[in-house]
Amino acid sequence: MNDDSPMTADSISPLPRTSAAPRQAPAAVVAMVQLIRDTWAKSEPYAPEISQFFYGMLFTLAPATRDFFPINMEVQGGRIIRALARVVQMVDRPDDLLPFLRQLGRDHRKFGVAPKHYEAVGTALLAALKNHLGPDWTPEVERAWAEAFTIVARAMQEAAAADENPASWSATVIEHRRLTWDLALVRVIPDQPVPYSPGQYMSVEVPQRPRLWRYLSPANAPREDGGIEFHVRAVDGGWVSRAIVSHTQAGDVWRLGPPLGRMTVNREQSRGVLMVAGGTGVAPLRAILDHLALWGENPKTRLFYGGPTREDLYDLEELRALAATNPWLTITPVVERGDHLPGCEHGTLAEAVTRYGAWPDHDILVSGSPAMIRATVSRMLVAGSALDQIQYDPFTAD
Repeated sequence: MNDDSPMTADSISPLPRTSAAPRQAPAAVVAMVQLIRDTWAKSEPYAPEISQFFYGMLFTLAPATRDFFPINMEVQGGRIIRALARVVQMVDRPDDLLPFLRQLGRDHRKFGVAPKHYEAVGTALLAALKNHLGPDWTPEVERAWAEAFTIVARAMQEAAAADENPASWSATVIEHRRLTWDLALVRVIPDQPVPYSPGQYMSVEVPQRPRLWRYLSPANAPREDGGIEFHVRAVDGGWVSRAIVSHTQAGDVWRLGPPLGRMTVNREQSRGVLMVAGGTGVAPLRAILDHLALWGENPKTRLFYGGPTREDLYDLEELRALAATNPWLTITPVVERGDHLPGCEHGTLAEAVTRYGAWPDHDILVSGSPAMIRATVSRMLVAGSALDQIQYDPFTAD
């Protein structure tokens, strides 16, 4: 989970690949993709300089865009570069890239981004790359990047124009409760229901940190009153998370961005579900379980819920209570160190889950810190799990 700013996608993951075969790209597209990747590989070592040049050029071309960003641009850092890297990774996977860009376009409505701003962003981006690539910035490279950015901007703008939902929602805090010294539960009531699906996440702006957006996952399925529960852990150096945990009060008004992500369970088609959650990464999986609990019958579901110590499993008793009334659900706590717990696995989540093999015929959902997701997914692939079984939304640190 992280602070979010315009034209970035730090915590929006590449969507999981589907089992369908990818569409065959025309030769011209393959050549364009290769040029972009080759030049990007040369640019990445200069990411901080490119980022600084980009923002300087953008604010010169379109001074109004400065108001989209936080006052302290150090917080913004190299997010534009990491967002660009994410798109480059997906540029030859249109079935994944286009849904991602459409979500990104809808999300950017909350900033008041207009078509003229996309033009300024594109010009600033190409100028920043040209400035640092020097003689490697050939006419062919420039054309490839220009065409790619045009595709990106068009997809985002079309999705933004077609979205009939509000650009953002106001939500009033009705409860703020410290669960531990660095963890808080926050409940909000939006001014009108937010149309999210269990497992999705959304960006949040709090009054203590204006223009600093952080992605949070609802921990409950949509309710009749529209109420949303968030679990927030204060991260070292996290401007937003620490403000939420320490200073949020009932009556505060938050802004919520559009729902994002496609992590879900198809209860009618899935033969089995494996969930792997670390820390507050349990929130989106808890929302899915909350939704599944509306039915008496569901696919057999097993949740491995882990952390360094027992104290990190703050939601364990609530999850066990849910499992007690839903026989299709099994909860397995995992701790890396400390005293033994009844029914507990020891070690990392990656170790615990792969002791049971590759989990064939299971939909696998992984949620937690970027390091936990990388370790778990990598180890599962080595154990024989297929990539198209696995869904994840790898948030970055606040």
